[in-house]
Amino acid sequence: MNKVICAPDSILPATLANDVNYFSLYSYSRRDGVGHIAPTLRSDVKKKGFSPTVRVWDFLSIALAVAAADLSCKRSNSSDGWTRVIEVDVYLCDHGPWVQQKSRLESILRVLTGDFWKLNFLPGAEPPPQASVLASYDADCISLLSGGMDSLVGAIDLTATGRKPLFVSQVVKGDRKSQMMFANTLGASSRYFNWSHPVSLFNRRESSTRGRSIIFFAYGLLAASALNSRSEAPIEIVVPENGFMSLNPSLNSGRSGSLSTKTTHPLYVGGLQEIWDMVSIPVKLSFPFRFKTKGEILSGCCDRAKLTGLIGESTSCGKFGRYGLVHCGRCLPCLVRRAAFLKAQLTDTTVNNYHFQDLSKAGRESGPNDIGAVAIAYLNYKKYGVQRFAGGSLSFASSTDRPQYEGVLSRGLDELGQLLINHGVI
Repeated sequence: MNKVICAPDSILPATLANDVNYFSLYSYSRRDGVGHIAPTLRSDVKKKGFSPTVRVWDFLSIALAVAAADLSCKRSNSSDGWTRVIEVDVYLCDHGPWVQQKSRLESILRVLTGDFWKLNFLPGAEPPPQASVLASYDADCISLLSGGMDSLVGAIDLTATGRKPLFVSQVVKGDRKSQMMFANTLGASSRYFNWSHPVSLFNRRESSTRGRSIIFFAYGLLAASALNSRSEAPIEIVVPENGFMSLNPSLNSGRSGSLSTKTTHPLYVGGLQEIWDMVSIPVKLSFPFRFKTKGEILSGCCDRAKLTGLIGESTSCGKFGRYGLVHCGRCLPCLVRRAAFLKAQLTDTTVNNYHFQDLSKAGRESGPNDIGAVAIAYLNYKKYGVQRFAGGSLSFASSTDRPQYEGVLSRGLDELGQLLINHGVI
């Protein structure tokens, strides 16, 4: 069992247990053995003119606590070297509504990270920051802007069709510059926020950060709180992500469960929406690309000229930091990216190109790569059909949605297969 406690520094116990990871939430701690998470966020939110509700602020606290636990609990210490059992105590302003959602939250975190979670919600946290002067934004929705291809196309489409999104970014190494540039180019410099959640640890951090995406959704909620006062209808949070990567099907039996990330999987985001509805947070998640491949998203972009000018600056790689902020070219996100350029008949203008450019050779070089797994998955799909490939991974889908999910899997595999054929891999 991994134990994590996230609380205001004043609440943390005077004597620290050796087998517990302690975090000071929203403040620095000067004590040995106590880390911190998002120490400047309270003041930053207040300065920007935000006054989030207690429910929104408490969800943000939960999300930050999950991220701290995800980073501080090493998978290598688990019995199987991967699956963790994590217990988290998080102190909230109004813990009552969240106690009622405890089992639902634990279930969606199980989907997201592949671990077993136990959440304990406790009272005593400080109330959310309240700005003395509320900011006013000429915006009609929230759009998550990650710096990736899908979020860029989503941003272009919203702008081209007359919408006025308030863009929200979660700062990740290597993406801040492109995120800001995208917002500025789309004329939304005054409707753009990027937030980070710096975490200090007293041990080596876990690298497989499956739980980080929950903070991105929490930041979307935080931004939506600036628009809720102007509208009685729920605020739309647009999540532009292609359907193939949202499902992120296991390419083979060795990549099942949390070995395939589920950051926008329908089970996870559907559970998140259900929880927000239950605690009366007035937002609605929107997924305009959930039945489209990445290639189809590029092909259907509403402003192709703007797309071609910006797309090379977007980031897709799962190993981006490992290769000096250069796309590796052979992880699954890179392969899907390269296949999308091919499908859309766009010149691949990816900045600095790819570390492994020639896929016919890249699979034989050392280091993690997904070329072989994708090739086998494609060949099996062509031989046995998409239903066998999908297996039980679509058991969550309704009878109406399942054929559409099968369709996006088929077309996504076809895009990947054509890429590998062009490179002489298959």
